[in-house]
Amino acid sequence: MPASTQNKPALSRLRRSILSVPAANARALEKVPGLDSDGFIFDLEDSVAPEKKAEARDHLRVFFERQDVKGRETVIRINPLDTDWGHADMELVIEASPDAVLIPKVERVAQIQEVADLLSEAGAPDDLAIWAMIETPRGVINAPTLAGVDERLKCFVVGLNDLRKATGVLPQPDRAYLVPWLMQIVLAGRAYGIDVIDSVFNDFKDMAGFEAECAQGRAMGFSGKMLIHPNQIEAANAHFGPDPDAVREAEAIIAAFALPEAQSLNVINLDGKMVERLHLEEAHKLLDLAHIIAERKKTS
Repeated sequence: MPASTQNKPALSRLRRSILSVPAANARALEKVPGLDSDGFIFDLEDSVAPEKKAEARDHLRVFFERQDVKGRETVIRINPLDTDWGHADMELVIEASPDAVLIPKVERVAQIQEVADLLSEAGAPDDLAIWAMIETPRGVINAPTLAGVDERLKCFVVGLNDLRKATGVLPQPDRAYLVPWLMQIVLAGRAYGIDVIDSVFNDFKDMAGFEAECAQGRAMGFSGKMLIHPNQIEAANAHFGPDPDAVREAEAIIAAFALPEAQSLNVINLDGKMVERLHLEEAHKLLDLAHIIAERKKTS
C-alpha cells in the first residue's frame, strides 16, 4: 500500500447539526426533508406526552415509509426499556431501520447491551448504530466504561438540561462549571473512536449566544451540536464544518506526502512547519467531510 494512503481513515459521517424533532408533531416531520441538518433525532421520549406515545410511533412509521432525507442521518430516540413504551419503541426501530437508535439517560453498560442484543436478535443490519445520551452524573462518571461496551455504539449525545437539574449547576453563558464534565465525555468518546455531540442551546432566539456556544463546543472537540430549532442549523453547520483555510492546508499536506521523496518519511517540512503522518490522517478526514458537504449542495 502506498505510504500516502496508508492508515487513511474510513469515510466520516457528517454530524455538525443534529436536529431534534418531536415525533408527535406531524407538521414538524413534514418539514424535515427540506432542512439542511446533517441528522435528525426523532424523539419518542421527553417531548412526547404519555398519551401521545402510540400516535408518535405511528407518525414515524409513516415518515419512514414515505419520506426521503437524502442521505442525512436518521436517529430514533426511544423511551427507556424499563418504561411502558420502550419495547414498543424498539419494535418500531427494527421495523423502520433508521441509521441509529438513541438511548436516553445512559448510566450502565447493561442499558446499551440490552438494546444491542435486541437489535441482533431481530436481525437488524450491522450498521444500525446505537447512540447514547449522557445526561446524568452517573453517566458522566461512567462514560469511559460505556464508550467501549459494544461495536454498534457510534456516538455520545450530551444532555445538559437533565445534568444541570441533577447537579444544581446554574445555566451560565460560558458553561464554566460544566466544562470539566463535558471534556470527560469528549475524552471518553475519542478514546474509543466515537463521535460526541454537544448539548442543545435552549433559547433559539438568542443567536449570538448560540454561536458563542457552538464556537466553544468546536474548540472543545465536539463533532457537532444537537439542535431544537431549524433556525440553528446554518450556524451549527458553519461552526462545526471545515474551515476553508483548513481545507486548503489539508490539500497541501496530502499533496506533499504524495511526492516520491516523502513516501518513506513520517515527518516532512511543509512551508516551514513540521508535519507528521498523523496530520495526514486528519487531512484525509477533513477532505472527506468537505466532499460530503459539496456533494449534498449539488443534490439539494
